[in-house]
Parts: sequence; C-alpha cells; structure tokens
Amino acid sequence: MADTMREIGEQGIVYINVEEGLKRVMHNKTLYVKLLHKLKADTHFTALSVALQAKDYESAQSAAHAIKGMAANLSLTELFTQALQLEGHLKNRILADDSLESITRCYEQTLISIDKVLEQYG
Repeated sequence: MADTMREIGEQGIVYINVEEGLKRVMHNKTLYVKLLHKLKADTHFTALSVALQAKDYESAQSAAHAIKGMAANLSLTELFTQALQLEGHLKNRILADDSLESITRCYEQTLISIDKVLEQYG
C-alpha cells in the first residue's frame, strides 16, 4: 500500500485512495485518521440497512446520500460508487434484490481497508 497509497481488496477493487483522501484534507494525516474513525462510528449504514429492509425508500435514499458524501470526502472509491448507484436506484424506486447484500459487502471490505490504513497512520 505504501507505494500506491491505495488499499486494494477482493478482485483488485480499490476501496480507499489514501493519496486522494489526504489531498482532500490538505495532507493532514491526523485529520484524515480522525475522519476515518468517525466514519467507522457513523450510523448511516445501519439506517440504510433498516430502511431497505422496511422498503422505506425515502429514508434509504437519504442514508445512501449521506454515505455517498462521506465516501467521496474520504476517497472511499468503491463505497462512493456503490452508494451513488444505490441512491439513483432508490430515487427512481428501482431496487435489485441484491442491493443490500452488495453494498453491505462493499461496506465491510471498506471497513477492513480502513483498519489497514489506521494501522499504518493511526
């Protein structure tokens, strides 16, 4: 990871672009680490899961939007991509059967990647 500053997970998917994330916080590693910890404690993913299971598309869309924003700000590339797609599907009330499963896998892999970054910087 040190060479590319990216945390790559299953099937070569880039979950975190640390270099880009650090640029977004003006290379303040302390702030970046703090924000990664804050994301790990955030409850929007739980809210998204509950809303999707209840088929509450409006609440799910709101949670997906919040996740998308956090992921963009921290350069959590795959989570951003999946949250963006999910938000669009929810806006149009089109939801695949595996939507929750897919974003859950992505979120879990992102958390694993965050832990690796925190080990290095935290």
